[in-house]
Amino acid sequence: MTLTPARDAAAHVPDPVPAPSPSPGLLRRAACEFGLTALLLLAVVSGVRWLFAPDGYGGGGVAFALLGAGVGVLLGALMLSAPGRWSGGHLNPAVTVALWRLGVFPGRDVVPYVVAQLGGSVAGTWAAGLVWGPVVARPPVSHAVVRPGPGWGEGAVMAAEAGVLAGSALLLAGLLGHPVGRRLLPYAVGLVTALVIAVLGPLSGGSANPARQFGPALLSGEAGRLWVYAAGPVLGAVAGAGLRRRAGILGVRIARPPVRPRQP
Repeated sequence: MTLTPARDAAAHVPDPVPAPSPSPGLLRRAACEFGLTALLLLAVVSGVRWLFAPDGYGGGGVAFALLGAGVGVLLGALMLSAPGRWSGGHLNPAVTVALWRLGVFPGRDVVPYVVAQLGGSVAGTWAAGLVWGPVVARPPVSHAVVRPGPGWGEGAVMAAEAGVLAGSALLLAGLLGHPVGRRLLPYAVGLVTALVIAVLGPLSGGSANPARQFGPALLSGEAGRLWVYAAGPVLGAVAGAGLRRRAGILGVRIARPPVRPRQP
């Protein structure tokens, strides 16, 4: 889950009536989101294959911690990469929605970003199957689909997913309020992601990203709980952004410097 806004996005609160034309370079930025999300899911499925399959590490709490550390480091690296700097490195539909609701990402670009992220999720999951073979499709890997632990119903999972994204939206707002915070975003995102996977992985599943679950759920045929892992983060992102904008509970104002869109 990444938390930076697109660098070429208009950094002001969207007008009540959005402009009919997309932001300059939107196609290229969406393509970056597609590719980065595909790389993320390829790495996630690969990690699950070697950490949870019987011929790998074998699973367990330590496996979740290792997976979280690896994904956290990768996420920070993807955000700092050239494609990540171009698109903003969202890699998470809920983060894109949160940035829009915070007023630092144009609403007209939300749908193209989300479509690109979900498409990248499917592509990356499918590519992992090509790389590692049939073991990816068989339990316990099952294309790295996220499952809740024993005793976790749909309501509890949704609450956990929403809570993570609400907190992430507030963290995002706080870091975006300061130039130093903006520079620390990739590292903060990596740390938060690692903790979410390590702590919540054995419990709620620790997805906190609709794109993280989308491709695995479709390709594994386990799409029954997909709506929970999609709705929870989005609702949490909207709630967290709403708290920040309406109550100003962080006590800081999001910096809104003029940004000139790059030309494709």
